Amino acid sequence: MTCKTILAVPEAIQRSLGDRDTFDALMQLQGKAFRDVKGRKTVQVQLAGKRYFLKQHFGVGWREIFKNLLTFKKPILGAMTEVHAIEQLGALGIATTPLVAYGQRGRSPAHLQSFLLTQDLGDITSLEDICAEWKNNPPDAAFKRRLVIALAQLAARLHGAGLCHRDFYLCHFVLKKTELARDNIVLILIDLHRMLTGQPSSGNAVMKDIAALYFSAMDCGFNADDWALFKQHYLSQADDFWAEVEARANRLYAKFHSEKFQKRLAAEKATID
Repeated sequence: MTCKTILAVPEAIQRSLGDRDTFDALMQLQGKAFRDVKGRKTVQVQLAGKRYFLKQHFGVGWREIFKNLLTFKKPILGAMTEVHAIEQLGALGIATTPLVAYGQRGRSPAHLQSFLLTQDLGDITSLEDICAEWKNNPPDAAFKRRLVIALAQLAARLHGAGLCHRDFYLCHFVLKKTELARDNIVLILIDLHRMLTGQPSSGNAVMKDIAALYFSAMDCGFNADDWALFKQHYLSQADDFWAEVEARANRLYAKFHSEKFQKRLAAEKATID
């Protein structure tokens, strides 16, 4: 079977790889590992004098595809999901990691190889880190209010366009420290590899996004007033929607703090330590 290849790589990046095949070189490139799970790896690399993040996808296999289909989930086959997501967020005016290069090779959906190269955002901090001590050390009230509103407006823009992140946790919202130093709140949404499109704004996928956000904020000093403010600047939703959000967030909280999940998390972290 003829192999189909998609390749979009700037000349400067190609030159920095020398005479090697560009696709093979990027799929084999090593760097500082930030994530290393079955079938997928994220590394920080330096090419042509600049730092980037490289996500390499090595194929999900038929077992993973069938597992997703049997549970009525859309399988994520490779980097192109995130490529399209970055382009869509750009069209919406939502900041994310700037796209530099991408490629995909193969015809079998189970064995597609693909990569995504994005700019390194530099010195950043996540909302998870910013909010970590808020429970015991509350922030300036005006700053907190502006941040909650910015979070709600970003979520409204995303979900209003039919997009769902599917990992909508505080750790996937980052800010540049230089902007924070100027007291500017410019949220950057990262890790878009599971993005869904065409979702109704009050549907189950959107509810799951907000529940993930709610869960990730449960130990970070967010209170009832903060969520009331969030709702004012988010999409209009029925009471049933918010009841489902809270119930799912509580289930996520219980699962996250279970012994089984913590062991799995420790094992994943051990692969990159």
